[in-house]
Amino acid sequence: MCRQCFHGEELVSYEELKSRIEEYIYWYNHERSKEKLAGLSPVEYRTQSSQSAA
Repeated sequence: MCRQCFHGEELVSYEELKSRIEEYIYWYNHERSKEKLAGLSPVEYRTQSSQSAA
């Protein structure tokens, strides 16, 4: 495994690594659907839950 890799891709700089991690975190929270959350992303589920509680 290479020392400067992220998901198997070689990176050229700290900024690129930081950018890819931020993109992954955004995807994880906003775009991926989760079966346990009725097929919604975590953010969509929290938004829906907070609106129904009001």
